[in-house]
Amino acid sequence: MSKSRRKTDKRQSTIFDLIKEYTAGEDLPTEGKARVIERLRASLRQAIKSSPLSRHQIAGEMSHLLNESITKEQIDSWTRESDETNKRPARHIPAEYLPAFCIVTRDNGPIEIMGEIAGAFVLPGPEALRAEIQRLDEQIKAAQARKRKRLMFLREIEGRARHGKG
Repeated sequence: MSKSRRKTDKRQSTIFDLIKEYTAGEDLPTEGKARVIERLRASLRQAIKSSPLSRHQIAGEMSHLLNESITKEQIDSWTRESDETNKRPARHIPAEYLPAFCIVTRDNGPIEIMGEIAGAFVLPGPEALRAEIQRLDEQIKAAQARKRKRLMFLREIEGRARHGKG
């Protein structure tokens, strides 16, 4: 008996094809397209909100990773919406601080925004993928447990109905 060869579908896209499609047809950058400070601030705020760490703890961990002092007040200034209305100079997180911020908060959202604007994709590393896979496995197990409970409940209801107990 001969082994059948698996035929590949020539129409199937590769990740490189998808990237080409994503970037194809984009016009040259329009004025202001790369100004993402409000999206970046919102992403920083969301990362902080999702983190179990306080702003003081985030500042401390960032200070350790960067080997320079980062304060809660600096983080506040990077995330504050109303600098102009309060007559404070607008502050932005320095780009060299973004990796430390993302590591500490375990949220790559700010770097993903920067990559998106530059036309790059930010993919998670192996540890992040393992953590996501673990989280998905846990969600699957929880869903399976809920399904089992509902099946047992259904069997019980159907059993009562067959026996004339309602």
